[in-house]
This record gives sequence, structure tokens and C-alpha cells, in this order.
Amino acid sequence: MIPTMHVDRDHRGQGRYTLTDTGSGHVWGVCAETEGLFREPRRGTYELLGWVPDGAEVRGWVGSRVWLVPEDETLDAWLLEDAESLGQHPGTDGLVLTGLDDYEGPPEGHRGPVRLHDGYRWLGSCREFARVLPSSQAEPPLVLLGLAPSDRLRRALTTGTRRTLDLEEARLEIRDDRGEPLTDRLLHPKVRAWEPSSRGTDLIDLELDAHVAPVPGYTRSVWERWLAGPPEAAGAWARLETRQRGAWLDLVRERGCRLKHQDRRAAHAYELDGLHITDEPSLYLALGEAVNGPGGYFGSSPDGLVDCLRGYFGYTAPATLLWRDAATAREYLSCVLAPEGEQYDLVALVLDILTEGGMHVIFA
Repeated sequence: MIPTMHVDRDHRGQGRYTLTDTGSGHVWGVCAETEGLFREPRRGTYELLGWVPDGAEVRGWVGSRVWLVPEDETLDAWLLEDAESLGQHPGTDGLVLTGLDDYEGPPEGHRGPVRLHDGYRWLGSCREFARVLPSSQAEPPLVLLGLAPSDRLRRALTTGTRRTLDLEEARLEIRDDRGEPLTDRLLHPKVRAWEPSSRGTDLIDLELDAHVAPVPGYTRSVWERWLAGPPEAAGAWARLETRQRGAWLDLVRERGCRLKHQDRRAAHAYELDGLHITDEPSLYLALGEAVNGPGGYFGSSPDGLVDCLRGYFGYTAPATLLWRDAATAREYLSCVLAPEGEQYDLVALVLDILTEGGMHVIFA
């Protein structure tokens, strides 16, 4: 028998995860733990035949965002995320890469020559690109552990028909331990199985076919830090490596876009600590904290920065920004690469956007 459980979505003791129907807003249930959300995503494998490096050999982790630029100029560059080099294929002149295809993936069957860059430098080129299709594997389920089910979900599980077990479209809302919204995942869940939970007599473990985008292992420590609540001091991200900084920025953006910001009055003076701006994520993390305090959001890309300068994200024009240690950002970000490989000055671009948005920047 499925227990009847009153769901209070604002009760923090119920847990971090809320499964909500996107159409009606009905809460299917709340739980404290999941299984299958934090796991390694399926990675693609790619052979770069006739590989010629530009400088140092490419080994180990390559970059959070690696762009493949085809020699055929009629094709756009495509993105490989979290790329890792497995080194030279034994007995060949090819380099083996693994990574995650973004939506800007390679054209079907493309085998022409490409050049690679990581947004900061050219890595090399190959005469032929070959995508090795992974073997088909069943997606692991998402399990909501210790779920407090709603009456509606309880009835659906009791009926157990194909129609009632298809929850159609839902959102897994994720809150921190203070009960504040952090992020979410859009799902199309179908109930695979359920059983009484060992976590409480009124709870169940619900197994779903949800095809949820997994949270990879290297981000786990970043997520755990944010699930405990937002940072109390600025620069908590400073000791992280680039891809973890990117994961931190993703959570900052997703959380920041859910918050209601109180715009400061015009003529406010902000201060930016630029000591640790050594890559693109850190530029936006430092800027977000300058405007909105520890863990604050103020854009995660040039377009996002433009949107924030228009209001509703803690800022009212005109204002002044004192940028300390700007030389660090200029050293690392004054010569970066666009997807197609064109060089540009990211620091100068951000300064132009700030100026156009009414932010007067001075350096110290």
C-alpha cells in the first residue's frame, strides 16, 4: 500500500528535490536524495587522423569548450564540451579525443579536415575527422529516494496503467538547504518502478525513465557547496580549475535568474577584485560578485551582461566600477578566440559593454 503523504513544498526538512508538473504546477512529491542525477555522461569518441599539434602535444584534459573549425568554409565550427585527449592511436598518426557533443555538433558523416582551439589557443589540425559512434546503452533511471508522494501520484501508482504512469512533462526543482531555489531539470518522466523506502515508513523510492542530463563527477564538489547554501564570502571559486569555475558560473546564472534583485540607486560605486581573473568564467564570476555580492550574478556572456545592464539585476545606470588588478585579466583574456577562430580582446569587449550600459570603469 502506498502511504498518503501531505506535500509541503516550502518545508525544508522534506528535502532538496521537488518533482513538479510543468502544466498544472502540481507537486508530485519531494525528496532529500536522488540516484542517477550525479553520474558521468555518455561521451563521444573522435579520431583526428593526420594530427599535427600547434606547439605542445595535446594530452589529458583539453578544455571545457573545444571548437572544431572545418576547412570547408561553408560549414560552421562545432563545439565539443569537456574534451579529453587519449593520446595517439597506437600505430597511427591519429589523435583520439573524447567529449560531449553540444547542440552545435558535427554534420552527419563529416570526415573532412578540421582545426581545433580551446578558446585561448590553437591546439592543432588534422586531415580527417572521424566520429566513432558509441555502442547503444540503456539510459540509467533517475531514482527519487525517500520521496513523499502527493495523493495524485499515490493514486497513479495504485492504478498502474501505462497512461497514469506517464507523468508527461515535469520539472525537478532543486533547492539549497536554506530552501531557496538553486536550479532545475526539465524531464519527461515515466514511472519504471517504486517501492517503500528505508528512509521512512511514509516514503517511497520512485524509479523514473527520465533521460535527465547528468551532473558529471568533476562538478560534484561545486554542487555540494551550493546545495549547502550560497557562499558568505566573495572569491570562494578562486581556487577552482577552469571547468569547475564554469560549473560554478552555471549555478550562479541559474540561481541568479530565479532571484528577485533589488536594483541599487543610480551613482552607486562598485568594486571588482580582479586578482583571480585568469579565464572567461572567472571574469563573469568576479563581475557578478562586484555588483551583487558573494555568489552574485551579473551576466555569464557578453549578451548576458548586456541584459543585466538593462535593469532588474541589482544595477541602475549610471554607476562607477573600480576594477582592481585589471592587469591579470588583460594578460589572460586580451587575445582569445571566437568559435570560428578569429582573435578578439574579451576585456575590451566587456569594457565597451559596461560603458554603453552606463558603468564608468576606473582602474586601481
